[in-house]
Amino acid sequence: MPKITFIDHGGTARTVDADNGATVMETAIRNNIPGIEAECGGACACATCHVYIDEAWREKVGAPSPMEEDMLDFGYDVRENSRLSCQIKVADELDGLVVTTPERQA
Repeated sequence: MPKITFIDHGGTARTVDADNGATVMETAIRNNIPGIEAECGGACACATCHVYIDEAWREKVGAPSPMEEDMLDFGYDVRENSRLSCQIKVADELDGLVVTTPERQA
């Protein structure tokens, strides 16, 4: 079972188990991770599950789709390593993934 570490804006890290096939957002919601609001429920129709991908994981996670890039335009403090966590599927290859939540969501 892959593990994902969520680091909040204040620096507190929480490492949780994730199910293969779930999204990083679903994993956050199931584990009551603060800073992930997920107002659209994972439909890529908002930017309230915005996270920053740790630099060591950017290549493995991959780039956002054009639709995701459009939604990121509505995010708060979007950076080069920004992704919507609803668009990242958990797989064994992502075991150890580290993401950080922004100071606030859009």
